[in-house]
Amino acid sequence: MHPSAALQRISPSPTLAVTSRVLELKRQGIEVIGLGAGEPDFDTPDFVKDAAIEAIRAGKTKYTNVDGTAELKASIVAKFARDNHLTYTPDQISVNVGGKHTLFNAIVASVEAGDEVVIPAPYWVSYPDVVQFAGGTPVFAVAGADTNYKLSPEALDAAITPRTRWVILNSPSNPTGAAYTHAELEALGEVLRRHPNVWIFADDMYEHIVYDDFRFATIAQVCPDLYERTLTVNGCSKAYAMTGWRIGFAGGAPWLIKAMAKLQSQSTSNPCSIAQAAAVAALNGPQDFLKERAAAFQRRRDLVVGMLSEIDGVTCPKPEGAFYVYPSLPGLIGRTTPKGRRIDTDEDFVGYLLDDARVAAVHGAAFGLSPAMRISYATSDELLREACARIQSACADLR
Repeated sequence: MHPSAALQRISPSPTLAVTSRVLELKRQGIEVIGLGAGEPDFDTPDFVKDAAIEAIRAGKTKYTNVDGTAELKASIVAKFARDNHLTYTPDQISVNVGGKHTLFNAIVASVEAGDEVVIPAPYWVSYPDVVQFAGGTPVFAVAGADTNYKLSPEALDAAITPRTRWVILNSPSNPTGAAYTHAELEALGEVLRRHPNVWIFADDMYEHIVYDDFRFATIAQVCPDLYERTLTVNGCSKAYAMTGWRIGFAGGAPWLIKAMAKLQSQSTSNPCSIAQAAAVAALNGPQDFLKERAAAFQRRRDLVVGMLSEIDGVTCPKPEGAFYVYPSLPGLIGRTTPKGRRIDTDEDFVGYLLDDARVAAVHGAAFGLSPAMRISYATSDELLREACARIQSACADLR
């Protein structure tokens, strides 16, 4: 017996590996500042917790519809209308065990051997692995620091072939925080109009975490003629600080939603009934705290970008959203640590930061664009200030 060929096509999540390493060091009593985790440090709002407790007391502890309760689907329909001016019906809504599950269901339900999926690089680590698990081929379209980590229409057009099945657009982006303006989405839409067989996976998970009066838009909203072949994906994890509750959702074509439900019926079955009740409260309840939390993240972004930009050899574009920065590190490659180790790759550099500065970040190679690193600033101002000071000191010690 040996692992299946499908399993051998994928790798464990590098971001989760960093989180595990930090937890292990802390268990050993070693003080580490972890900037690797992709989750808000804010707590789940009390009104959401209260709804979950009430659901338990009310006995909402049984199986639900495979891909979401009628109540939650209605709340998602209302959310898409309120926030995105998109009209869906309940048979166009899928509820999944987190956004990663939405991705897995959609890709595995629609991609066959030989199909290609265009993925802008840098990318969230799970995109290419899920495509490969399904037997498809990831095609990377570089969106580097020179374009503020945004995919250009030219790069998108060059990446599309007759075998292209999907293009994935993540805005604001994990790992870079880059977010597409209305005009930039329209320009990408113009390319996609010329390729009617290509579907769009619009990952909007960080929709509510945007800065500097940036106005979020999603491509089916900007380009209504692409609505029929767009899967608009979101969830409760980031905006509502509900990462552990595991609720992702999507709106799309009824045939695709039905196919995703078929796959889900033979894998996880329904998402947790209690988490679904909590998600109803999150989507229907007061939304004013979202702006307060985004303001706190913006302050942290400015702190981190400011301190990292002072480092010789580091370029740190200012992101429009999410809670990550993706500093470019070409000026650090080839230098030597105080212990005589040469920094040949960004993985070497983040290893040096962890071992010598006790700061955990994720190397850029994990996201498909090097040399760089991803830093999550979803932690306190005090810890961020200390972490950035350690990074500055560690870089100054390189020769």
